[in-house]
Amino acid sequence: MRNLRRFFSHWQNWLGLVLVLFFVFVAVLAPFISPDDPKSPGPFRRNPDFRITDRVPKPPELAPPLGTLPGNLDVFHALVWGTRDALLFGLQVTISTAIFGVLFGVVAAYAGGWLNSFMMRITDAFLAFPSIAGVVLINQLWMSVILNAGGVYYQGEWFTEPDESARVVLWLLDTINPLLLTLILFSWMPYARIINILVTTLKETEFIQAARALGASPVRLIFRHLIPNSISPAFVLAARDVGGMVILQATFTFIGLGGASTWGAMLVNGRDWVIGPGGGIFRYWWVFIPATLALMIFGISWNMLGDGIAELFDPYDRKT
Repeated sequence: MRNLRRFFSHWQNWLGLVLVLFFVFVAVLAPFISPDDPKSPGPFRRNPDFRITDRVPKPPELAPPLGTLPGNLDVFHALVWGTRDALLFGLQVTISTAIFGVLFGVVAAYAGGWLNSFMMRITDAFLAFPSIAGVVLINQLWMSVILNAGGVYYQGEWFTEPDESARVVLWLLDTINPLLLTLILFSWMPYARIINILVTTLKETEFIQAARALGASPVRLIFRHLIPNSISPAFVLAARDVGGMVILQATFTFIGLGGASTWGAMLVNGRDWVIGPGGGIFRYWWVFIPATLALMIFGISWNMLGDGIAELFDPYDRKT
């Protein structure tokens, strides 16, 4: 109770929690806040008065609440449904990464000896490999298989279907987001490192030795004693990672390295009207400010919540 009182005694923690709950609220109620078009479902909805020649973004006073992107795409609709996409992506990557990293780190620490050293060297090798290089590598590997099979795949669309030799890659593209898989593959290491250090120390404590002497199995020791008593830093890291993963996804979408971030695609769609001929930062502000603010606030809110969780689990902070 003292920790909870300390958590709610700081306005930053309140703000972070309220903002995160707001994004969750928007994500859950997206179908009611901005109903989908049954004829063309998806995060991007064209207004009924769309014309093929209509490429100029419309300001809010002449269009929906937040104006339109080029092609008469509703900014408000994309922003609302982009919240759901961002939250799902961030949680999927973070939860998968945290589970794998925690299990990897605790198993290595419990085993100890040369196995622990070997598994931690694997962790260090992944830490030394930049995530952006991993995204490029996996994209190139998958695209090479598709091209060799005669297919042309670009930004989620097939221009030429590959033959049967690429059916495994086709199945992966249909069922797994390549960027999600890549970020999981190259983001689990901090969890493994933190948990490994804590469990290495924790397994030598008296209560763990007592549990082992009473005949507790390795599985029981790991899941009943070691993980529950060392998991708190992983919660802190995970809360901060949710926002970071969403920003990474939007970044990769914006620079064309994969991903399907709705907010990133909004920025791609409107960038020519910000810095291109005839455009302007202040003239067509609605094509980039809503998506940019959504990304910034989403990332900041999860970081603030992570800071609050760190304070909540800190045994040495006794401030009230």
